[in-house]
Amino acid sequence: MHTVQPIKDREKIEAMKKILRASSLRDELLFTIGINTGLRISDILALRVGDVRNQKGVVERIEIVEKKTKKTRVIALNRKTRRLIELYLAQERPHARGDEPLFRSQKGGRAISRQHAHYILNRAAKAVGIVDRIGTHSLRKTFGYFAYKQGTDLAMIQKILNHSSQAETLRYIGITQEQIDEVTAGLDL
Repeated sequence: MHTVQPIKDREKIEAMKKILRASSLRDELLFTIGINTGLRISDILALRVGDVRNQKGVVERIEIVEKKTKKTRVIALNRKTRRLIELYLAQERPHARGDEPLFRSQKGGRAISRQHAHYILNRAAKAVGIVDRIGTHSLRKTFGYFAYKQGTDLAMIQKILNHSSQAETLRYIGITQEQIDEVTAGLDL
């Protein structure tokens, strides 16, 4: 496997959403959930309609058991993600049952494959001019990168991503030594 990068440009993220929406709300939702939750693609693709919607509507939090770690996680869904889930289910999956995959393949009742998710994301990234290597893991890295850039404590991001050290988290989200040096060089107290 090749190392992939986070998407660090908000304009490119918004452009990707538009490209993905032109294909389907499903594809935009896949991207949106990934960059807003930090979940691994295996956990995103395992989501069922019933994980995100109950009798009252779209849930505020989803509870999953991570495939990799076997740990239970509760993840809050932001307002934008909840609205997109609602739109997707209303427009593209109005009769979906709770036990059906959220990201259903067009070729049957199964969830889309990891490979198809990779194809969807790469096609959109190329369309908006992203030249860095992008993959399904880029979604998780993008989440960590923007959480860090908005001031979320590194220890919290480390915990969310389940990393063993803060150095690992910095490498993972693409924070380079040059960027760290810019912070200290920029302080002129």
